[in-house]
Amino acid sequence: MSGPLKLTGISASAGYAEGPLFYLEPVAARYARKATAADETAALEAAIGVAAARLAGLMETTNEEAAGILEFQVAMLEDDALTGPAFAAIDAGQPADMAWRQALDAEIAGYETSDQDYFRARAADMRDIRDQVLRALTEDGEVVAPAGAIFYGEDIAPTRFLETDWSSGGGIALKAGSAASHVAMLARSRGVPMVVGLGASPAHLAGIALLDAEHGGIVLSPSKAEIEAFRRSSSSFAARRDQAETYLARPAATKAGTAVRVQVNIADPSDVDGIDISTCDGVGLMRTEFLFGKTLPDEETQYLAYRKVLEWAGDKPVTIRTVDAGGDKPVPGFTVEEGNPFLGLRGIRLSLARLEVFRVQIRALLRAAMYGNLKVMFPMIAVMDEYQRATALFAEEQAGLSARGVASKMPPLGIMVEVPSVAIAPEAFSAIAFFSIGSNDLTQYVMAAARDNASVAHLNSVRHPAVLRLIASVAAFGQANKIPVSLCGDAGGDPASIPALLEAGLRDLSVVPAQLAMAKAAIADVSV
Repeated sequence: MSGPLKLTGISASAGYAEGPLFYLEPVAARYARKATAADETAALEAAIGVAAARLAGLMETTNEEAAGILEFQVAMLEDDALTGPAFAAIDAGQPADMAWRQALDAEIAGYETSDQDYFRARAADMRDIRDQVLRALTEDGEVVAPAGAIFYGEDIAPTRFLETDWSSGGGIALKAGSAASHVAMLARSRGVPMVVGLGASPAHLAGIALLDAEHGGIVLSPSKAEIEAFRRSSSSFAARRDQAETYLARPAATKAGTAVRVQVNIADPSDVDGIDISTCDGVGLMRTEFLFGKTLPDEETQYLAYRKVLEWAGDKPVTIRTVDAGGDKPVPGFTVEEGNPFLGLRGIRLSLARLEVFRVQIRALLRAAMYGNLKVMFPMIAVMDEYQRATALFAEEQAGLSARGVASKMPPLGIMVEVPSVAIAPEAFSAIAFFSIGSNDLTQYVMAAARDNASVAHLNSVRHPAVLRLIASVAAFGQANKIPVSLCGDAGGDPASIPALLEAGLRDLSVVPAQLAMAKAAIADVSV
């Protein structure tokens, strides 16, 4: 390759890294076929055991956040629904490696084609599970990356991330990947620069790479001038990040002294274990999809998960979103297959269509409300009738709990503002308790551009006038009618978007924990 090559993608974890490019090669499968089907079955069982033991060993050396990711993988390996098709294929005459790969590839395809970020992001975990077992079957090892390397490839496995020593620097540059993946979450929490969605590139790239994960790009074979400019940007970012830490313990406020609430988004109860409640104003979004995997969670499992977070927050609010599942990634007994899942039976629509599942979640929420300052919001609301039906169910279930002598409490019930019909005509929802703007989906629906699709990423911007106009309209309506309005999408933690959001009238943002300091610093720099 002659001259510099610049690739553009999507920032998944802000930062800068300079180092040698290291290719993430797929697992090679040099497998020696066994004599009988029984031997093949025994080989696969042993490989699954080795992979599970390796994951369990890694869990003991990492923090709770990463351990939760590994627990998911171990649970999947122990799930007969996942492993059964592979063993059936062996009985039909296939060798263990082919049977396992084909069974997992089919499962991975289901995750990859989901309309939900949460499930699409789990595809990387499933590929990791596949490759862990193949590695045990074939006894193929992984090439060790040099210190400070920029990992480059289609995607990176969570275990590969956790086994890497990032103390010497380095970063991740992916042709595909997702900003919502487990690795992206880990990268943000550990400050590892990461860019996804770089797309196809010429073969045989090599040499020093400059990874700009603040703006979302990488330069291969850089010139001397590009290296110098990159290092200036890197130093500036480091200085801003260090300065931002001084804002963490302070209440957020603009230059003019206008107070801004900054809450956190969490995807799992264990997320709060590493957060000092004094540094935030509560939980602006607790997702509940983590509970809905291969099987439906019972009431007690949900109740304990919600109670844990409420007790951690004390008197500060915790806003829990009812399950936002749906589309073409099935949850047995809950979701349905559809031709266009992105515009189909998802969010509150699915919950109202599966009342036997929704009522279980409602009861768990009502019981957990006794232990803190709970608020509940419904996703994908498009018309007032959906909100009224959902609130009626809460009233029914509370009456049922009361009749049985079970302690419960009715929390404020609000809605996500992510369907344009709500943002365009908020006056139809004047009876709700609060609005929470889901900037990710709202932007996607307004701009018709998926946020995890690099080819249209330039269109997917919350700062587009059309999106900001809708946000400002909702904020103004809320203020005029004394209805609290917050924003819980990714834009709330983006320093480049925060000025525009505050100008639009928002005074309550919710961000991922790793973005707290930078968000507070960005707020302090706004003259509102």
